[in-house]
Amino acid sequence: MCFAASEKQLFSPSQAPEAWRLFFLLAVLLPTAAGTLAYYWSRDGWARHPLARSLALYALPQSGWQAVASAINTEFRRIDKFATGAPGARVIVTDTWVMKVTTYRVHVAQQQDVRLTVTESQQHELSPDSNLPVQLLTIRVASSSPAVQAFDIRLNSTEYGELCEKIRAPILRAANVVIRQSLSDLFLETFASLVEVNPSYAAPSSQELEACIGCMQTRANVKLVKTCQEVAEGECQQCYCRPMWCLTCMGKWFASRQDPQRPDTWLASRVPCPTCRARFCILDVCAVR
Repeated sequence: MCFAASEKQLFSPSQAPEAWRLFFLLAVLLPTAAGTLAYYWSRDGWARHPLARSLALYALPQSGWQAVASAINTEFRRIDKFATGAPGARVIVTDTWVMKVTTYRVHVAQQQDVRLTVTESQQHELSPDSNLPVQLLTIRVASSSPAVQAFDIRLNSTEYGELCEKIRAPILRAANVVIRQSLSDLFLETFASLVEVNPSYAAPSSQELEACIGCMQTRANVKLVKTCQEVAEGECQQCYCRPMWCLTCMGKWFASRQDPQRPDTWLASRVPCPTCRARFCILDVCAVR
């Protein structure tokens, strides 16, 4: 640049125009400041880094921030963590930690110390991922420790139920905030209420009910029995599978086979059995007694 613009006298900064002298000053000061800050953070094994200081608040007296980081890494690798949000504002909840990862900062709070409050909800007519309305919730995460700075997380209202399952403490809600359930949640409630009025299935005394093969957490409690019409009539088919699913998983399977653009057809539709593919409707789902 000195040769291309020789008339600017860039070989002699003292004689260069004021704008160029300012440019030279910034070109020297900015890398110097960045290098000095990085050197300061790296002292004592990076213990002075802002993230290390945040983690050190949760370290035991006999350990350091590295032990806390190792514990977070271990829980982060588990598949049962709750994760949502855009890459620039990622929200991650593990069994012990609540984290918000932004472009330039990582907020960390321990579950046993936090108080979560839904402070705001925003309704948008169209979601970027679908043509359906979406509600975004703002949740304030405040720690009981004054040294931990509070922060806000944002998530879709359809993920609120999953967050509640992962958070052990109750989530408070401002009086003016109304959380709208997702279409799937509303359907699952209706599905369960309709199954309750269907004829029940009396399992043989010799048949032992096993864990639901969908969630492996709840004992199987529904059986598909054609009760909507006679055996040889209609589109529904007789299912000969033993009870293998719980009511919630069967409802989720039924909802997953529906057209999200036509929720008015969900209750009257027919779907294949998740095991044998025999077609059934809601009237054929019987609770095991």
